[in-house]
Amino acid sequence: MLIYYNGRLLPPDQARIPFDDAGFQHSVGLFETMLAHRGQVFRLQAHLHRLQQSARELGLAPQLDLPALANAVAQTLSANNLPNARVRLTLTPGSLSLLSAGKKNPPVQEPVPQTVLVVATPPTEYDPAYFQRGITVLVAPPAANPFDPTVGHKTLNYWHRLRTLRQAATVGAGEAIWLNLTQHLASGAVSNVFLVKAGQLLTPIAHGEETAGSLPAPVLPGVTRAAILELAGSLNIPIEKRMLAISDLLEADEVFLTNSSWLLLPVTKVEKKTIADGQVGPITRRLRTALLEQVEKECSAPSATA
Repeated sequence: MLIYYNGRLLPPDQARIPFDDAGFQHSVGLFETMLAHRGQVFRLQAHLHRLQQSARELGLAPQLDLPALANAVAQTLSANNLPNARVRLTLTPGSLSLLSAGKKNPPVQEPVPQTVLVVATPPTEYDPAYFQRGITVLVAPPAANPFDPTVGHKTLNYWHRLRTLRQAATVGAGEAIWLNLTQHLASGAVSNVFLVKAGQLLTPIAHGEETAGSLPAPVLPGVTRAAILELAGSLNIPIEKRMLAISDLLEADEVFLTNSSWLLLPVTKVEKKTIADGQVGPITRRLRTALLEQVEKECSAPSATA
């Protein structure tokens, strides 16, 4: 296994981040988790543009070298001979002192290079029964805070999300559904959430989709989420992005989750409450099939990462 670390491909034991890296010291950094199929990352440019947008909004960097990042991903996949893979790209501001950065007259020094890390591993294997029968989800306490400027971005501060995911696993659930401070649905701990009601596809408003004057949406604009919305439009499935209550979740005809690892994962139970008849619904099945076909189509194209 070789890891891309700041321009070099290294064995894992040599890809060492300095102790003073801001990602390690302060969780300052961003990451993207991506799916590679047939040697191509599905929607790589969408992942990179989201990364760049977050870097700008959060003040990590005004501009990223996106072609260089795309090349780093391609190098990592090729070096590891992994046509199908889970790829994680991590970006931090490097060995940056956040305290000295705020001084009025800091000492003049050379710019500190960012830390860029790309790791490619075999794709996560999920039990086929998850997609045939659906999973159970846990509802976590309200935690998605619209007043936190880092929400809606994939920052390195993921402890709280992984903690609720672990809590879900302890009771046999596959994911935890997050609520915002007004107790409306936000997302899964590591996914976006969709409901189907009376043939209409419903999903919470994501960061960047807010109407003028409204609170910021504490929901990540998922790349797979965007693909599902495109496919639903092409299949003439009505779509609405809006505030959704717990009652909407419990009374839905169908529920599913999206991310770049499992793509589309059906939900048939919310804690002890069965969704509709407890079966994976027709729109969920239709969209999952369409998404798998879209991944195959885009990743088979020569220009998939161009």
